[in-house]
Amino acid sequence: MTNLKIGIVGLGARGTGLLKLIARMKDVDINYLCDLYADRVENAQNIVKKVKGYAPSGTNNYKDIIEDKNIDAILILSSWESHTKIALEAMANNIYVGLEVGGAYDIQECWDLVDAYEKYKTPCMMLENCCYGKYELMVLNMVKKGLFGTVVHCSGGYQHDLRKEIGFGKENRHYRLQNYLTRNCENYPTHELGPIAKILNINRGNKMNSLVSISSKAKGMSDYIKQYKSDDEELINAEFAQGDIVTTVIKCENGETIVLTLDTTLPRHYSRGFTVRGTLAMYQEEANILFLDKKHQIYDFYSRPLWNNGKRYARKYAHPIWKQYKKEGIKRGHGGMDYLVLRAFFESVHAKTDTPIDVYDTASWMCITALSEKSIKEEKVVEIPDFTKGKWKNREKSPQGKYTID
Repeated sequence: MTNLKIGIVGLGARGTGLLKLIARMKDVDINYLCDLYADRVENAQNIVKKVKGYAPSGTNNYKDIIEDKNIDAILILSSWESHTKIALEAMANNIYVGLEVGGAYDIQECWDLVDAYEKYKTPCMMLENCCYGKYELMVLNMVKKGLFGTVVHCSGGYQHDLRKEIGFGKENRHYRLQNYLTRNCENYPTHELGPIAKILNINRGNKMNSLVSISSKAKGMSDYIKQYKSDDEELINAEFAQGDIVTTVIKCENGETIVLTLDTTLPRHYSRGFTVRGTLAMYQEEANILFLDKKHQIYDFYSRPLWNNGKRYARKYAHPIWKQYKKEGIKRGHGGMDYLVLRAFFESVHAKTDTPIDVYDTASWMCITALSEKSIKEEKVVEIPDFTKGKWKNREKSPQGKYTID
């Protein structure tokens, strides 16, 4: 098997973390490293040289990658606002696109990605690692086996105290700061929505029809700045647009509801809040509880004995992807799921097939950000576009392989 030739755009904390995993993949050659900051490029070159024995070409212009006809794939790990522009140019040059998670700034971005795929037939995969999480896959496997009965409702959230990362965005050269100053939306929906969409067969027999979003006031960041950056003349008087808690409710074609929560600017522990409710079972990530009808009814008022029982059921109902992964040896990176999503992408490039998370998934998940912003601003329910243009009713099966999750 010939090694893949790839380029990586964006070498901040996330990009560097994924680079360290990719550098150890023997079937992947890293030809280009790109970032606007020279020190990040140099650091990344040193990482690759230490592992692979060579330093990739460094550049501050992503077009250097796209214009190289020998490149098989590009990973776009840069700021949210740059994702779509780079992806569209790569797809037009028949380069597979691995797109780091992030929401769209407007709906047209999402349509542009779909149109580019349908014109050039070049796959674009959102690298949503949470779709390959151990417990997300366990629940998916159980749902497919019928053990949850009929799934009625799902919820989840990006619930992560990011005040330091946002507040020191200038010093850390991080794009979140500007977003929180100027936008109010569900800005990071895909960690929770990705796994839920696969469970609910979104774009393959089901679709999301509409959403409504509501935002709390914004106080968390301004209070944080007063406590920890009172000497920052620019931020001390800034008014942050992003509400502290944004709640989004989605209604699906087949009758299910989804609730997403963005909670990143108040004190809290980390959680994705992944919850699935069916007629025969419930899973809740917060305490890692699997509640089975008829088996666990005695714990309806006192659930503590069930806390972390998901660990036991994960052995029994582990998804085939995780069973194989455990045999091969679980790699570092958010509990192992970073490696899996990267391999899912690279295996598709090797096979020259579409990706397990395809462009229709990518567009459907990204659009939630732009639509939530509109819903909050206009205080109304908004329609979610059907990016499959009706094909969701009877789509062909996704390419079957080691990392298939449909």
